[in-house]
Amino acid sequence: MPLLILFIAIPIIEIGLFIQVGGWLGLWPTLAIVILTAVIGTYLLRLQGMAALARLQNNLQTGQSPMDPIVNGAMILVAGVLLLTPGFFTDTIGLLMLTPPVRAMLIRWGAAKFVNRGTVIFTSSSGPRHDPRRDSGAVEGDFVVLDDDDTQTPGNSGWTKPD
Repeated sequence: MPLLILFIAIPIIEIGLFIQVGGWLGLWPTLAIVILTAVIGTYLLRLQGMAALARLQNNLQTGQSPMDPIVNGAMILVAGVLLLTPGFFTDTIGLLMLTPPVRAMLIRWGAAKFVNRGTVIFTSSSGPRHDPRRDSGAVEGDFVVLDDDDTQTPGNSGWTKPD
């Protein structure tokens, strides 16, 4: 339902703003502003998108979490779509989303709204408690060794169990 309201409200807001600005400035200056914001938005989108991609590559090379650059890159993409959409309201929202403080605020809001803050501790009847906050990254498991030398004959599947 909120998405439906957005799809109805945003065009109404844009039409109202076009009428107001067009009445104040005239047709051609209004159209020039819309085209200018699309050009400037495309340029800023390219700059910030490349910076986000560089941060993502740097995080991947250094072993850091890529989540922050991915979220920022997604928000830059949304900002670019808003800037390329003709209209003063969407251009304003898009330009605001290109500023890092606004993106950080939106990320904090989204994290508080959508992320569960509870701690989950896994237990098993066969071992001690597993605390994910103190996880070393090691994974325990069973494995099977497949020997290349073994031939597939009846009764010999080529699989051997480890000792």
